[in-house]
Amino acid sequence: MQAPLITKIHLKISLIISVLVVIPAAFIYGFNPEVLLDISLSTIDEQNFSKGVMGLYLALASLWCFGLFNPKFLHAALISNALFMLGLGFGRILSVIFDGIPSTAFSIGLIGELVLGLYSAWVLNSKCFQKAS
Repeated sequence: MQAPLITKIHLKISLIISVLVVIPAAFIYGFNPEVLLDISLSTIDEQNFSKGVMGLYLALASLWCFGLFNPKFLHAALISNALFMLGLGFGRILSVIFDGIPSTAFSIGLIGELVLGLYSAWVLNSKCFQKAS
C-alpha cells in the first residue's frame, strides 16, 4: 500500500528545502561569493577551490532531486542530506569554537544545516519512512 501524498511530502521536505537553498548557494560560492559573504577570492587556487565546492554542492543536490522523483534514490538522498548538512553544521560549530562568531549569513546557515540534517536523520529512523519504503 502506498503512503498518502502528505506523508511523502513529510518524508521529502528536507530534500526540497535543501535543493532550494543549496543550488543557489553553489552558484554564489562558485562565481560571486562576495555578493552575500565576506569572502574575496584573490588567487586562481581560491577560485578553483570555490568552483570545486560548487560542483560538490550541485552533485549532492542532483542526488537529492533523484530522491525526490525516484523512490529508489530516496534512502540514499536522505542519508547524503543528513551527512552533508550535519557535516557542514558541525564544521561550523568547530569554527565558532576556534575562530569566533561568523557573519549573519553563516550563522543562519549553521542553524539551517543542523535542523535539516537532524530532520533527515529523524525521517530515516521514523516509522513513516520504514512503512513507505
